[in-house]
Amino acid sequence: MKIVGIIPARYASTRFPGKPLIDINGKSMIQRVYEQVLLSKNLNDVIVATDDKRIEEHVISFGGKVCLTSNLHNSGTERCNEVIHKLKDYNIDIVINIQGDEPFIDPKQINALSDCFENEETQIATLKKRIINSSELFDSNVVKVISDVNDKAIYFSRLPIPFLRGIANELWVQNNIHFKHIGIYAYRISVLKEIIKLPYSNLEKFESLEQLRWIENGYKITVKETDIESISIDTPEDIKKIVF
Repeated sequence: MKIVGIIPARYASTRFPGKPLIDINGKSMIQRVYEQVLLSKNLNDVIVATDDKRIEEHVISFGGKVCLTSNLHNSGTERCNEVIHKLKDYNIDIVINIQGDEPFIDPKQINALSDCFENEETQIATLKKRIINSSELFDSNVVKVISDVNDKAIYFSRLPIPFLRGIANELWVQNNIHFKHIGIYAYRISVLKEIIKLPYSNLEKFESLEQLRWIENGYKITVKETDIESISIDTPEDIKKIVF
């Protein structure tokens, strides 16, 4: 089984333009992500997918692999799909879509996702982590997920799910196990080629979550639990989270 890690990286971020090239203690963010991903023993290759020549040139400068893609994509999934079309001779089975704004991503998370595909029925896989405080649970920027007994996603939402009727909000974390979604995806190639053709859906539009389009169309998303916390850099202020 051939598995490729793809790191989508845009320059024109609304909240943090030029984010992939910011310096973090002597290395750019994209270089740190790339080097962390290389530590996964389950990947056959790692490629940065970008729509910007500055990022392309920078990745080449530190010896990384990069693919220049269209600037019209709406998601990392679309960018990954373009890369796959350009790598016709790779005979890839699985693609792992890795966020380019997590400079200290743990390779164990990548390995956990790739292990999901030992089951031949796995179509798409992602991760979840238990929520341990109320501020996270009620933060609309933190996406929540609920799964069935077979570890397949039932729904993703920016609201706390499930709703705990008759229990004060501040007691929800103590009265039920809630999970947040860790936004790294793995797709079987055959499935990636199908989901990329699906029309924009209502649930996706309202929640602004592309994975709801896949669920609405009957695709199964395997959700594996992790206890590893990752640091995502979404704004300049988030750099303060980093401790060396």
